Amino acid sequence: MFTYAKLFICRLNLIFDILSTQQLLNRTVLMSKTLNSGALFRIGAVSKTTGVPVSTLRIWETRYAAFSPFKTEGKQRLFEERDVSKAILLKQLSGEGHSISAIAQLDLEQLRRMSNLHNSAHRKIANDGEPLTLTVVGLSMANRIESKNFAAALRQNKVKVTDVVVDLDTATRASLSAQAQVLLIKVNTLQTTVHAAIQGLIQKHKFAQTIVIYNFAPETVVQAMKFSGLIVRREPISDSELAELIQSVLFVDQARAQEFGTTGNVISSRKYSDETLTRVAGISTNVLCECPRHVAELISQLASFEEYSQECLNKNADDAHLHAYLRSISGSARSLFENALEKIALHEGIELHEGKK
Repeated sequence: MFTYAKLFICRLNLIFDILSTQQLLNRTVLMSKTLNSGALFRIGAVSKTTGVPVSTLRIWETRYAAFSPFKTEGKQRLFEERDVSKAILLKQLSGEGHSISAIAQLDLEQLRRMSNLHNSAHRKIANDGEPLTLTVVGLSMANRIESKNFAAALRQNKVKVTDVVVDLDTATRASLSAQAQVLLIKVNTLQTTVHAAIQGLIQKHKFAQTIVIYNFAPETVVQAMKFSGLIVRREPISDSELAELIQSVLFVDQARAQEFGTTGNVISSRKYSDETLTRVAGISTNVLCECPRHVAELISQLASFEEYSQECLNKNADDAHLHAYLRSISGSARSLFENALEKIALHEGIELHEGKK
């Protein structure tokens, strides 16, 4: 009797060991998936972010194979960032008349192309103004930009996401589908290698402005990036604050700015360094009113105030709207005066290229 009881207990212990091992394996798989693919979201969080009801998400998964979420021991669904992106696009496209059965199994790139084509056609009919075009690095940032909450925070301005790239490393090797005006990047940490990769992207694709959102970074790297003309902001940042950052790079009066020789609705990054402006200000010319000197000095002062406004925008969320407006005003004026300086330089034969006398 004792032998049978002892044998039974041994078998129970063996079963418990097997179950514990299986649980450990499941946790290991879940941890590996989290580390490899970033954050995982419960179905309720996906529903709240995208505005798609939980019941609809389940139908899209089970009936149309739109998603393949990871499932825990308790059968809870865990979705990746790309699933959130896909849900946002599926909701948008199905609302525009596309059958969910026809688009559910398309990949993100195909869905985004369909969305951009529809939005472009709609804008030609409904709105003469051109939208701000963005290339977004980081799926979580793309999901924020394409959400209704962010659209409400951006108010009257409209954005068009031309490309979404998973991460910075992929972006350096990717071929972008269109020329965007602004590069918006979300990274966890900033290092000198990250700064170099971002500068390479800017040079390759000629973005007018670049906004970098990060979590952790050495102050020396942050300052170096700001000095090179990048807009750098640390998380946490709300949708309204992010919208103010984007609005701060737009011309205050786009129509009038274009009358004076600008192209597009985004303020270009600074063209001329303080060294070049000082050199131009010291050149004797045939213009008796000393326009080159005055214009060069104005550009330098406006650039300084533009940088100051940007620092205030980064530090003081309560006054973000005011400082975004001040940066937009000073940046618009600086860009217009740079155009004026180029006209003066052409008239007077002054060399404006950096490093040339």
